[in-house]
Parts: sequence; structure tokens; C-alpha cells
Amino acid sequence: MTTPLRVRGRGWARTHPLAVDAALASLVLVCMVVGSFAEPYGEHGPTWGTRAPDLTSLLLMALGALALVLRRRAPRTVLAATCAASLTELLTGGPRAPVVMCAVIALFTVAATTDRSTTWRIGLVTMAGLTGVAMLSGPLPWYAQENIGIFAWTGMAAAAGDAVRSRRAFVDAIRERAERAERTREEEARRRVAEERLRIARDLHDVVAHHIALVNVQAGVAAHVMDKRPDQAKEALAHVRDASRSALGELRATVGLLRQTGDPEAPTEPAPGLHRLDELVETFRNAGLPVEVALGQVGLDLPAAVDLAAFRIIQEALTNVQKHAGRDATAEVSVVRVGPNVEVTVIDDGPGPGEDADGAREPNTDGGGHGLLGMRERVTALGGSCTAAPRYGGGFRVHAILPVTTAEGGTA
Repeated sequence: MTTPLRVRGRGWARTHPLAVDAALASLVLVCMVVGSFAEPYGEHGPTWGTRAPDLTSLLLMALGALALVLRRRAPRTVLAATCAASLTELLTGGPRAPVVMCAVIALFTVAATTDRSTTWRIGLVTMAGLTGVAMLSGPLPWYAQENIGIFAWTGMAAAAGDAVRSRRAFVDAIRERAERAERTREEEARRRVAEERLRIARDLHDVVAHHIALVNVQAGVAAHVMDKRPDQAKEALAHVRDASRSALGELRATVGLLRQTGDPEAPTEPAPGLHRLDELVETFRNAGLPVEVALGQVGLDLPAAVDLAAFRIIQEALTNVQKHAGRDATAEVSVVRVGPNVEVTVIDDGPGPGEDADGAREPNTDGGGHGLLGMRERVTALGGSCTAAPRYGGGFRVHAILPVTTAEGGTA
């Protein structure tokens, strides 16, 4: 019960600072008036009601308290006004009234709202001025407790205000670091989501572009020979069925990446790699594209990222050959291990309908070039390089260098 009330009270104080300052000024005025009736130096110790403040002292106390209402809006001006009232009381008051109390509050406010060097400069001037005037004026000796008390109270006010300012700065710094850490964490989460979305989009493109291209070719063959050679049409439709089944399987595996962790329906089959190269090449051969494969001693212990990238690069390159190189084109695939790298090369000898007068083909013109872009993104993510350009004398060449040691080290 107490904690909600306290939090509510702090919130109200932050939203109504002028009301809080007015209440503080009223309290200080009451304390100064009550203190002006006390005699701290009686014969038998402090006595009450043996003296009374005069009209000037009451007026100075009221003016000092009234100035404290504006202490947050103009702290230095309020300090100057309260110091002037205090000096006037020290120089003119017969029995001194504690007007200096309002100057102490004003000095605390200045120290809490400015820097340390300014605090000590203003604090030293205030301490020296008020204490010096108190020691040099009045009937009391300079070493009287009242004069020493003025020095002590002004010094403590400056020190307390500086401590409050330092604590506020420390809390603000902690809050800023927490907010910055929260923003950084959110930005990192958004970046990871964007990268994962891009990776899934790239995999979907590879799967859809490859299988749909094969389905398109085989469906065209079936439609062409349906009347004259139904056996060949059945064979083409069987290849369409196999390509569709394979596409659905890979799409199911890719979309399964979006499922929640621990979902029992999430796919657990391994990602495609070079172990499925023969199966991949066979689908293109069935579609009418002669493909030769030269597989060197690349090893069976390739990192999963390199193995998947090599497979997808070959798949995309052969899909581009199937779509753009023409009917009479042939393709060659080469995968070899060269030192710490695996080099993947796919070449074809077809001019293709997409070449211009200079023999420069633009693969994937119907897809905006996302195939070549996806290949380069895969290779760049592993720290390798990828080139795709027309060959001298006709055809096209895709060459990718995949660093194996970097991927094994985990920095790719």
C-alpha cells in the first residue's frame, strides 16, 4: 500500500514542481518565524519566547520564502535575492532572525542544477560573503557559534546539492545505457530476422526456379508429342510428376524452417548437398539437357554451409542453362578441391535466345536476376568469390570459389 502511494506522490511532484516549491517555501517561512522567537544564548541555555522579530525581519523572511517559489526556474537569481535578504538581516537586525535559511536552500538548488566547478565557485563566494558579514557585524564576537553555523550550513548545502546532482547524473547514465542496450538488442533482432528472411527467400527461389523450369520443359514436350507419340508424352508427364514431388518436398523442408522450435511436424531431413549431385544432374538430362560432371576429390567432410552452397550454385547455373542457352546446348559441371578452397564451375556452349549481338547473355531476365544475385550472396556469406560472365566464342561460365577452412573455423 505504501509503495504505490509513494510512486504516485513522486509522479505528482514531477508534474507539479511549482506546487512543491510553494509548499517548501511555506515550510521554510514557518521554520524561520518560529526560530526567530528562540534565544540560543540565554543564561541557562536556549530559551523560548524571550525575544520577538521586528517588522523588518518578518518582511525579509517573507521575501526570502517568496523567492524560493521560483528556485527551479531561476536558481541563481533566487540565490542572489535570498543572499541580499540575508545580508540585510545580518547588517540591520537587532536580534538576528534566521533569514539565512532561505539562502541555504537556494544554494542547494544551484548546486543541484549546475556543474561541480560552478557549484564550488558560487558556494565559496556565498559562504565567504555571508560568514564574513556575520563575523564583522553585530554584537557577537567573530568566533560565535551563530557565525560558525552560517559557514557550516552553507558549506553543507553546496556539498549536498553537488551530491544530489552527481547521483542524478549517475542514474541518468544507467538509464541511458539500459535504453541504448535495449535499442541495440532490438536492432540486432531485426537484423537477424531480415537475414533469416533473405536466406529463406533465396532457398525458395532456388527450389522454385529449378523445379518449375523442369516442369515447364517437360510439360511442353508432353503437349507437343501427345497425339503422335503418347508413350513419350507419358514419360514426359512422369518426369513432371517426379519434379513436382521433389519441389513439394523441398518446399516443405524450407517452409518448415518457419515452424516453432520443438514442433513435431518440423522436417528433420538433411539439407541437399553434393551427395545429391547425381540426382540433380539426372533431372536435367531427363529434361533434354546433356550434362557432363567432373567431380574431383572434394572429400565427404565438407562443412554443411559449403556443401549446400555448392549444390545450390550448380542447381541455379544449370537452371539458367536450361532456360536461356537454347535447345542444342550442353553443360559441364566441375567440382574440385584446390588447396583450402572448393571451386565450382558450370559452363555451357549454347548461344541462347538472351544473347545480344556481342554474345552477352543476361540470365534470369524473367526473374530480375535474382538467381545470380542469390549465388553471389551465398558465396559472399562464406567469404568466397563468384563470377558469372559470357565465354569467349559463345556460351556462359559460372565460377565460384568456396573457402572450406574459413567455414570450418566458424568465421564464415
